[in-house]
Amino acid sequence: MAGKDIRNYLPLLILLLFGLSFGEKIKNIATIEGNRINYLQGYGLVVGLRGTGDGKATQFTVKSLANALQKMGIVVDPNRITVKNVAAVMVTAKVPPYAKAGMRFDVSVSSIGDAKSLEGGTLLLTPLRGPDGRIYALAQGQVIVGGYEARGRGARQVKNVPTVGRIPNGAVLERDLPFDMNVSEVNIILDYPDFTTAKAVQDVINQRFGHELARALDSATVKVKIPKDTNPVDFLATIENLEVKTSQTATVVVDGRSGTIVLGGDVRISPVAVAVGSLVVKIKETPEVVQPPPLSPGETKVVPRTEIQVVEEKKRLVPLKGTTVGELVNSLNRIGATPREIISVLQAIKEAGALKAKLEVL
Repeated sequence: MAGKDIRNYLPLLILLLFGLSFGEKIKNIATIEGNRINYLQGYGLVVGLRGTGDGKATQFTVKSLANALQKMGIVVDPNRITVKNVAAVMVTAKVPPYAKAGMRFDVSVSSIGDAKSLEGGTLLLTPLRGPDGRIYALAQGQVIVGGYEARGRGARQVKNVPTVGRIPNGAVLERDLPFDMNVSEVNIILDYPDFTTAKAVQDVINQRFGHELARALDSATVKVKIPKDTNPVDFLATIENLEVKTSQTATVVVDGRSGTIVLGGDVRISPVAVAVGSLVVKIKETPEVVQPPPLSPGETKVVPRTEIQVVEEKKRLVPLKGTTVGELVNSLNRIGATPREIISVLQAIKEAGALKAKLEVL
């Protein structure tokens, strides 16, 4: 199966994750409260485009340009501005935790008007604000676009998305992000809430330090007390690297759009029989031109000729006796099921109560 059968199912990706428990570091399965990414955004203008900027219909671009010029001492009438080398954009950024003033980071630039491309443009100085409305950073620089658009009078060709770009190290943090390390306790937030994992995190921390420092509050939160006269950084670094055995939830994830199926290694099925049939309908159109006899008052017409052929392939009822993921995949491949048919089979097995796992359809 590892050779020929897999090549027959290139659209189908199956990841087999065997094992019921794994040893993971706490920092790989959880986040310490406050140690998170912060988001900033702002509104700006990209200039210097080669005629691919916003058109006359995007009025806010013209007004923004007039306001920018007015701040520089140049007063112009927005109604008399006609440019095609300027585009209004939204600038977004992700700032790492504990960022300090002067740190540089990347920003993303996305057109919000009817610009055709941001290629070759330069972002003017743009303030970036946080959710509280305060300005935390300033962005500016050359926009790098990962696509292009070429057009003529009768045709055009577009690759990727030329109206979205990026500026590496294009922003500078102007003020420190608020965070206080002088705390007596912190919360550890699990990435995937699970009571078993939360209790395991609680137990491994208490065993490591020999005190009841950790307490699981719910399936997602473990509260940890920081001992007095202890450096919080050293203490949290030790906690991050503690290993915890996590339980893997039996889950089958199906993406019906791409035909992708992800099966957990502990997925089990009860004995069940499956038959997959294929109904093929072929329609062939062969229109025929019919002409009237010479010198007759008739008209030349096109008469449709349609041939319909229906073929139903016969499939045998195949029992699925396997209780492991490998045997399940072998059984589905043995009946010659396509990725779309496998998705339908899994849904039917779940409805029959034979699939002992969660079935998530994207």
